[in-house]
Amino acid sequence: MSDFRLYVGRGIRLPRGIVGDSILVHNGVVAAVGDQVTVTRQLPPGVACPIERFDGFLVPGLRDSHLHPVAYTALLTGAPLNKVASIAELQDALQHVAATGSGLINGNNLNEATLAEKRLPLAADLDAVSIERPVMVQRYDGHLAIVNSVALQLAGIEDTTVDPEGGVIDRDESGKATGVLRETAIDLVASAPGIESPVAPSDVARHMRALAGLGITSIGAMVRSGDGPWAHLGDEAEILAAAASEIPIRVHAFVIADTLERLEPAAAVLDGASDRMDWAGVKRFGDGSFGSFTAAMFEPFCDHPSTGTMRLNELDVAMAHAAVAAGRAVAIHAIGDAAASKVLDVFEHLAEEGVEGHRLRIEHASVLQQSDIERMGRVGAVASVQPAFLGSETDWIEARVGTDRLKRTYAFRTLLDAGVLVVGGSDSPVESPDPWEAMALCRDRAGLVMDEALSAEESLALYTTAAARALGEAEPLALGSPADFIAVDRDPILATPDELRHTVVMATFVGGELVDVDPTVSTWID
Repeated sequence: MSDFRLYVGRGIRLPRGIVGDSILVHNGVVAAVGDQVTVTRQLPPGVACPIERFDGFLVPGLRDSHLHPVAYTALLTGAPLNKVASIAELQDALQHVAATGSGLINGNNLNEATLAEKRLPLAADLDAVSIERPVMVQRYDGHLAIVNSVALQLAGIEDTTVDPEGGVIDRDESGKATGVLRETAIDLVASAPGIESPVAPSDVARHMRALAGLGITSIGAMVRSGDGPWAHLGDEAEILAAAASEIPIRVHAFVIADTLERLEPAAAVLDGASDRMDWAGVKRFGDGSFGSFTAAMFEPFCDHPSTGTMRLNELDVAMAHAAVAAGRAVAIHAIGDAAASKVLDVFEHLAEEGVEGHRLRIEHASVLQQSDIERMGRVGAVASVQPAFLGSETDWIEARVGTDRLKRTYAFRTLLDAGVLVVGGSDSPVESPDPWEAMALCRDRAGLVMDEALSAEESLALYTTAAARALGEAEPLALGSPADFIAVDRDPILATPDELRHTVVMATFVGGELVDVDPTVSTWID
């Protein structure tokens, strides 16, 4: 059997232009790219080569630079709460899940703004679901959770329990814990004895395979080991490693460990768990989110007196040094401008020590000072952004940050112009992993601050060439690079943003192998 294969489309679309119509693959890597006549000449004399033709365009595989695979799976296998319109509907959804299993009753993707009551549910509301089993509901951004009285008891949270560093236990006027937990306070329940994982490795493998149906061939996987908002899902490093042999896409894992002692075993279990999985680096948190008023800001929010919660500490810096010493990357979450500035202080020191900029990532980089954008360019740091936030925050973001700060919120154009390597991701389960919607939002921004819009070519680069560099991959479709590419029904550069949203992925290849995708497996909640 020939180990050469030829793939022909209407054109090969890279961000820099059309580069022929054919890809020759040999042993899973790109052997030639160009027009069919020229490419076929690269075949050794007398070698037969199967040809597969597509009535569409061949495009580099798409990379989601920031996705939480275990939490994403939990969203799709638990109770999705994004469409509930009242606390009563939320209770019904949780009771439906409770009827089909045992242990933790898990709800995800709540946005209290959609509830008729216009408030967060409280422990008393979740007690109506169960007074025998723990119940946990996560806000869609992952920075706030609500638990019932059973969960509070399992975690040992009492009215007098002191807030943990970097977190808040909400209390009512009498000082009683309400069940609302913010940031690191979630860890108290998530890691408590008696909270069992609702996610199996087979579930993770199934949903990672489904991502290939969107054209995704690689992910930057944010993976917890130890405490954290999703610690109730189990040790994510172990779950992901157990699923590795059945995951067809590439997984570059960024470990979120609660101690330095946990980092090494988590990294070891992930690195080489399969030939498509590696330990890419560490993930840390500089602050929280806009939605929970925990993004660390220089000035208070316009609709709340708080300046958020700064979470960056000595452990985070130690983790960063451990990662770069091992030749890996550092990814630090920073939504607010104060958090981003603090993270850049750390990155400047690392850069002075010789760490390459593409290994220093600010995750989200949501609102930035102009001076810090320029610093990012000088350091060579990566801005790992989530264009889908533009779609979900359009209705309220200006009220939260104000007109002046809005101009430097999700400032993709300014970042690129400053020489920053900008890469795209979903942060799923916070947002849909659909990269076509994300690329469309890079261009039309849901009408928000259009001066920061990107071109079609730049938008595609965020998910292909730029993302590959930040994930430590070879240049997409370069000679000798892994044959990770997709066939789609339209040219993503010539398509309008609305047309791009309706792109059909005809086939996805990873290492030259066609990924068999089950169309009945959902990639997002309805």
